[in-house]
Amino acid sequence: MAGVVPLSSSAQIKAQRRLLPGLARLDSFRPTHIVGFARRLSVIRFGRRCVDCLMDELRTLTYESDGRVARITLNRPERGNGITLEMPVELAACVERANLDPAVHVIALAGNGTGFCGGYDLIASAESLGTDGLAADRDSPIVEGGPTDPATIAANHDPATTWDPVVDFQMMSRNLRGFMSLFHSDKPVLCKVHGYCVAGGTDMALCSDLMVVEDRAKIGYPPARVWGVPTSMLWAHRIGIERSKRLLLTGDSIDGTTAVEWGLASEAAPIADLDNRFESLLERVAKLPVNQLVMHKLVINQSVHAQGLAGTQALSVLLDGVARHTSEGHEFQRRAAESGFREAVRERDEPFGDFGLGGDRA
Repeated sequence: MAGVVPLSSSAQIKAQRRLLPGLARLDSFRPTHIVGFARRLSVIRFGRRCVDCLMDELRTLTYESDGRVARITLNRPERGNGITLEMPVELAACVERANLDPAVHVIALAGNGTGFCGGYDLIASAESLGTDGLAADRDSPIVEGGPTDPATIAANHDPATTWDPVVDFQMMSRNLRGFMSLFHSDKPVLCKVHGYCVAGGTDMALCSDLMVVEDRAKIGYPPARVWGVPTSMLWAHRIGIERSKRLLLTGDSIDGTTAVEWGLASEAAPIADLDNRFESLLERVAKLPVNQLVMHKLVINQSVHAQGLAGTQALSVLLDGVARHTSEGHEFQRRAAESGFREAVRERDEPFGDFGLGGDRA
């Protein structure tokens, strides 16, 4: 199957163990797929769901290729395309498949339903820290007792116990790796935003290369007010320090028109014309040879790496965990469990006058 590289021979396994000597000591180590190159070289294990099966049985998004365009579409519209632990894993697998498909020149990222993405599926995680939102089923990429095990996550969010920041970091950093597969993708990723792109949804949008947005879309990071820090922390690189602080020191959002004015998006259009504008830009990008696209993206991204992105993101992932374990964070979690997540968010956002999908104040 395009997009994956199976390792079946003992020679291949031995070669991979030489690359990752620490894993060679594990008797159970059976690498199945290699993804990426150089710094991005890593072994991805999906429990009983190998990448082949993952691509055949996507649960949180869809993938299709049409000529020179590969299309990845978030597909949990009943939950506002809320992010689960499974979504970043599937996202990375789809990005790699597109990168290894010689026919594909550009990747299109979009969302089904009323908006692009409303962030993490916090109805499950904040109300109960249970199994529906953060966990998938028995075939999901979790190991019992590991940092992505729902039981581990729930225990680590219990205010009555000692918080382990490293376990939290291990969990959230894996989500970030999935989002950053868009940034690290060899081929350019164009993101179409309609309706809303808030909270964790902005991680995926900002990790993309170009954005085409609905003029009235709500874009921002309201959890900056309580219970969150953007893990990708690309805001300053995309819109500068002043405007990043304007958003993150208030939790305010902007609309699509402002996103273009601020340099966050390439184009904004009314919803009726959004698809046409997006497809037009996709077509223009897709006309370039793959080698030209890869080279220009690589050298532009290098300027971001040179500014210390990796260190900034490591700090942001750690502080995101801290934000969920402050006294205010625990209170937000308690209110969500007591009255429901929507009510907790209403109490958080109504004093700022922007509760819901229609409000923005920046």
